[in-house]
Amino acid sequence: MRPPRIPLDAFPDVVLHADELAVKRHAQYTAAKGGDTDAAKILVSSFANAGRLSELSSLLGARQAALLPVHALESEGVNEIPVALAELLSEWLSLPIVDVIVQSNTVGHTGASGFQRLANQALFEGQVEPARDYLLVDDFIGQGGTLANLVGYVEAAGGHALGATVLTGKPYSAKLAPDRTQIEALRSKHGRDFENWWRERFGFSFDCLTRSEARYLENSPDAQAIRDRLVEAGLEGSSGASPGRLGTGSFRRLSGWADWTLSAG
Repeated sequence: MRPPRIPLDAFPDVVLHADELAVKRHAQYTAAKGGDTDAAKILVSSFANAGRLSELSSLLGARQAALLPVHALESEGVNEIPVALAELLSEWLSLPIVDVIVQSNTVGHTGASGFQRLANQALFEGQVEPARDYLLVDDFIGQGGTLANLVGYVEAAGGHALGATVLTGKPYSAKLAPDRTQIEALRSKHGRDFENWWRERFGFSFDCLTRSEARYLENSPDAQAIRDRLVEAGLEGSSGASPGRLGTGSFRRLSGWADWTLSAG
């Protein structure tokens, strides 16, 4: 299964709340990533920036968007940070939270290399309401692939992804949309044959890459080196580990926090 990506040219910059190093050094960070809801609430309360509300309000305008947090299973457990951030934003912005769309595979992006992130793409399942507006919420942005895939999932199902906000991440990755000259440089360096190979493997062309993904690929020495590194990182068909399938997942909210029930796929 491949992610339904779309070009991100019109997608607004992701709104970041806090410095990456400060968040990751917080005493509650590891526990929050591993499924501790109380730790996630403390972490988010410490770093969610009310000063970003005007930016988010301007992004949404008069539209009553639903908050859509990324529900992801990390190697340590269910990452509770996106839900905690969505809960707080729901209070601040008076917006509802959608809890029926979940990440359907494990990708192990925490601490992963760029090639590991590219090789192991996040997939989603769950009901998108046609014509509904969504504000995507995650804990971290690195290359931006997870958010790009969620944008594509929402848009392919008839919804509208108005923007995204994360607790922390790489400031240069906040701009998801790649520069057109960057895409042309990538094509010029690695060739159209490589882009065709990429489309066959991942289901989307270079036009649908994020800016950070395009930069990462363009900085790689050649197309064969990229293929080799992706296989080493677990791309399907390699001898390495491939993304784990969670099966059909359902998400329910208990006392304002997240809980998972999973059945075999």
